[in-house]
Amino acid sequence: MFDFGMRIKELRRKHRMTQDQLGRRLDRSKSVISSYENNIKIPPLDILTKIAVIFNVSLDYLVGIDKKEMISVEGLTVQQKELLQTVIFEFKDNAVYSDGLTARQQEILNVLMKEFSKK
Repeated sequence: MFDFGMRIKELRRKHRMTQDQLGRRLDRSKSVISSYENNIKIPPLDILTKIAVIFNVSLDYLVGIDKKEMISVEGLTVQQKELLQTVIFEFKDNAVYSDGLTARQQEILNVLMKEFSKK
């Protein structure tokens, strides 16, 4: 069974945030955050939405429907977004061979490093 409170706690800890810090961002007290994490209270939809935004996850992920985390590409250029999609596709669908990376994977990583090292 899915543990909603544990999901919030894991996300909060992953982002190195205290209950008090999360509470301040949500305009809630530390004790309310604790009650969410201990499954005593369920946050209303507006708070769930704020939590999802703070941790860059979907509402589906937050409530246990979707097991995939999201990656925020906010602030990236179109070219950077396309490059990241290529990386995800290439490394998700193609296993790394025992001999190391394929020539295509090496080239993608070279382009990635050049693109993100621009000032």
